Amino acid sequence: QVQLVESGGGLVQPGGSLRLSCAASESRFSINVMGWYRQAPGKQRDMVAGITSGGARNYASSVWGRFTISRDNAKNTVYLQMNSLKPEDTAVYYCNVETSIGSYWGQGTQVTVSS
Repeated sequence: QVQLVESGGGLVQPGGSLRLSCAASESRFSINVMGWYRQAPGKQRDMVAGITSGGARNYASSVWGRFTISRDNAKNTVYLQMNSLKPEDTAVYYCNVETSIGSYWGQGTQVTVSS
């Protein structure tokens, strides 16, 4: 069992920045892909960004050039730096990790972009 602890959400004005963090509790199992998803009210959960253990990254087109995903393998932690935030980025953001024993989700952290 892997537990994920997310932090860093909050309220920010348009154009502002936030940094999300997600730490995995378990280090005995290989963590392959770490990623961030988001779900706005009334919408499906969509992938925002992902990063492999080797550092390969992919992003949703809507966040390309504004968000940066990174990871610290020694700390089993993934980060999402979000810049130039827009109101349409408002959502609950979920961390996801793909491990050698399964896929796990964080509890979600609210990001609200509003003036």
